[in-house]
Amino acid sequence: MSPKARGVKPVAQNRKAFHDYFILERFEAGVELFGTEVKSIRSGNVNLKDSFCTVKNGELFAHGVHISPYEKGNIFNRDPLRPKRLLMHKREINRLQARIKQDGLTLIPLSMYFKDSLVKLELGLAKGKKLYDKRESSARRDADREMDRTIKERNR
Repeated sequence: MSPKARGVKPVAQNRKAFHDYFILERFEAGVELFGTEVKSIRSGNVNLKDSFCTVKNGELFAHGVHISPYEKGNIFNRDPLRPKRLLMHKREINRLQARIKQDGLTLIPLSMYFKDSLVKLELGLAKGKKLYDKRESSARRDADREMDRTIKERNR
């Protein structure tokens, strides 16, 4: 067994994505980072809110992923909002690009986590929700919560 830490350790979630989009498919991508960025991620200084992914020249980039500068890193700190290159197989990127162009879908970062000491980003192929969809989702969530509460009270 290698000295690497085993398992998956979540670092950041993008909860707003589930409110604003229907997630159709999920993918896993590696992230190209610098040393101080990894140290900052380990301390949990990541924000995925309002982030999105684009395909340019056959490469996948994540925009708007905010990794705060590492406090103890001096000149080696990078710009917190710089576009991060995502690592996926070429044919996966081409397939995603075709789906994005053809169906009018968006690629959204859903979560960031460590997998065996490597930083991974979970991407979701998403379709935007309209206002009435958001209202319907929140109404369904409230109804489920109310049903759970009633069931709990009756079982006492």
